[in-house]
Amino acid sequence: MRILLVEDEKKVARFIKKGLAENNYVVDIAPDGEEGLFLAETELYDAIILDLMLPKINGLDILKRIRKQGKNVPVICLTAKGKIEEKIEGFNAGSDDYLVKPFRFAELLARLRAILKRSKNVPASTNLKYADLSLNQLTRQAERNGHAITLTSKEYSILEYLMLNAEQIITRTMITESAWDYSFDIMSNVIDVHIKRLREKIDGNEKIKLIHTMRGMGYVLKKDFK
Repeated sequence: MRILLVEDEKKVARFIKKGLAENNYVVDIAPDGEEGLFLAETELYDAIILDLMLPKINGLDILKRIRKQGKNVPVICLTAKGKIEEKIEGFNAGSDDYLVKPFRFAELLARLRAILKRSKNVPASTNLKYADLSLNQLTRQAERNGHAITLTSKEYSILEYLMLNAEQIITRTMITESAWDYSFDIMSNVIDVHIKRLREKIDGNEKIKLIHTMRGMGYVLKKDFK
């Protein structure tokens, strides 16, 4: 899952990014409203965490502009403004949730997971299954045919994305957008290396292979590949 964090307080931004990264989210940070609006308009995100008091362009203006453009990405407003009138203004502008500073990270994480579920970007169940492969999104534990599989953070992100889009061709660009931030060099062979290692762990000596390369297109998770 890829998150845009628009926050001008460096200490807060680092704190949130570290916590989200530990929970397997990929985070892009925008330090001001101008860059935040640019990223929100040009990149694909599963959710946006948006401070309202920003330099250059304030958070409410960002929110209004992306909603006017028809973007339905879930947004959590994160701000020191805690008056009921200010909250109402945020919701009226198109916010999905509103969290007042200071806050506990556990609450932010819970609210993020909740809006992702409501937006249908995350299934109601936390256990993904395809054929004899399963993936627990809370423990990040994978199993194939009853055998536990240990995954690195990037391997987990790629496998989760493949399972959420089972039997659909997933391009390198799509994998990049789901598992890396926007500074990633898509021309490198890092994705191929991770796919190779993931395939070794998931398919190994299994008779039925699940992860397949579609030459010139990308990858697909499919049990009856022909």
